[in-house]
Amino acid sequence: MFSTADTIVAIATPPGRSSIGVVRLSGADAHAIASRLTGRPEPFEARRAILANLATFDQAVVTYFPQPHSYTGEDVVEIAAHGSPVILNAIVAETLACGARAAEPGEFTLRAFLNGRIDLPQAEAVADLIDAVTPLQARAAFDQLNGTLTVAIGELDALLFDIIARLEASVDFPEEGYHFIEPSSLVAAIDTVLARTATLLADARRGQLLREGFQVAIVGRPNVGKSSLFNALVGTPRAIVTSIPGTTRDFVTETVAIEGLRMTIIDTAGVRSTSDPVETEGVMRTRGVIGVSDLIVHVADLSTPFDDEESELLRSLSGKRTLLVGNKADQDRAWSRPEAIEISVTTGTGLDCLRRQIVQHLGAETLAERPAITNVRHISLVRRADAALRRARQAADVDGESLPEEFVLADLQQAREALEEVTGRRTSDDLLQHIFSRFCIGK
Repeated sequence: MFSTADTIVAIATPPGRSSIGVVRLSGADAHAIASRLTGRPEPFEARRAILANLATFDQAVVTYFPQPHSYTGEDVVEIAAHGSPVILNAIVAETLACGARAAEPGEFTLRAFLNGRIDLPQAEAVADLIDAVTPLQARAAFDQLNGTLTVAIGELDALLFDIIARLEASVDFPEEGYHFIEPSSLVAAIDTVLARTATLLADARRGQLLREGFQVAIVGRPNVGKSSLFNALVGTPRAIVTSIPGTTRDFVTETVAIEGLRMTIIDTAGVRSTSDPVETEGVMRTRGVIGVSDLIVHVADLSTPFDDEESELLRSLSGKRTLLVGNKADQDRAWSRPEAIEISVTTGTGLDCLRRQIVQHLGAETLAERPAITNVRHISLVRRADAALRRARQAADVDGESLPEEFVLADLQQAREALEEVTGRRTSDDLLQHIFSRFCIGK
C-alpha cells in the first residue's frame, strides 16, 4: 500500500498543451510547500483563490483547501498555471525539491477513501465518470458517485444486521430457551432481503451493458458500402473506401455512442469465395467476429440483384440478431424486401432510422432507466451475498423445520461479509491497490 504520511503531488490535467494546467498537492506539508513556491509565508485563506508569482517563472491561481474539508480529507493546494508541459513539470519538480512525493495513479482518490470522504463504490465511480464515453454512462457513474448503490447496500446491511443480532442473541442464551426470532419470522425476514438482492441483480445485465456497451458487426459482400457505412456511423473516415473489391482485409473497430449507448462498431472484410490467401484470412476473421457480436448489420447493394450468394449469406446469419440493410437507395433499385432498412450512405438517407433500429434490435431501450449497479466487482459480490442468503433460507426452512440457528447464522454472516466488500468496509490492501492503479495520475 502507498504511504499516507507524506505529501503527494501530480499534474491533475491531461497531458498536452492547454490554456490552463493544474498541479495538485495533498498532505500535511501542502500549505508549506505552496508558501515556498509563491514566496508568501503568511497563511493562505481557506478556499479562497489568490493570484501569485511562482518561483518557476509563471503566474498562477493558488487555492488552499484545509483538512478535513477537501477532496482527500487532507490539506490540499491546487495550483492553476498556464498549461505548458514545461511550466507544469517545473512546478512539480520544485514541489519535489521541497519534500513532496510524486503521486501514484489514483492516490488522491485513495486518500479520500481512507479518510472517510467517500466509500469504495463512490471512489470507483470517479474512474467510471472519467472513462464514460456516453451521456448515459456518465449519468450512471454520477448516480453512483452520489451514493445510490451505497444507499441500496446500506439498507440490505441494516436488514441483515437485525436478523443476525437476533439470531446471535438466541445462540447466546440456549439454556433459557429464548428465541428472539421465530422460524416463520426468520424465513420472512430472509425473503425480504432476497427480494432486495433480486432487484439489484435484475439491474445487473442492464448495468453491464450500459458500462461495457454492445458489439455491432457490419458484414456483407465486397463493394456494398460496408466501410462507407462504418465511417458514417463513427463520424470519421476510419476505414479505407475504394471501388476495388476486397479493400478491407481485416476488421476495423471504433467505439461510439448511438442513441446515447456505447457501441463498438466493427467493419469486416467482404464475404465471398476467393483464392487470395490474405482475403481468405479476412473472411475467416469476419466469421469469427459474427460469432461474438451482439448484432449483425448485413449490408446489401440495392442497385444489384439479391442473388443466391446474397441469400446464402443471409441464411448463414440465421440464429444471430441481424438487421438487413439495403445501401445505395439513391440509385435505381434492383430488389426490395419488407424487412430491409433502405439507406444511402452517400446522401445520408435512412441513417437516423438505422441508428434507431440498431438500438431497438438490441433491446436497449430500457437502458435509458439508469441501473443502480454497473460494476462487475459489485455484481459478483451481490451474487455471492444472494447465494449465501438462499442457503440460509433453505437452512431455516428444511421440510417446514429449521436447522440449528448456528447454520443459518453462518450463511447470513457470509452474505453480510460480501456486502461489506462492496462498500470497502472489508477490503484487502491488494484489492485497493488493484482498483486504484487503473486511475489516472492526479485523480
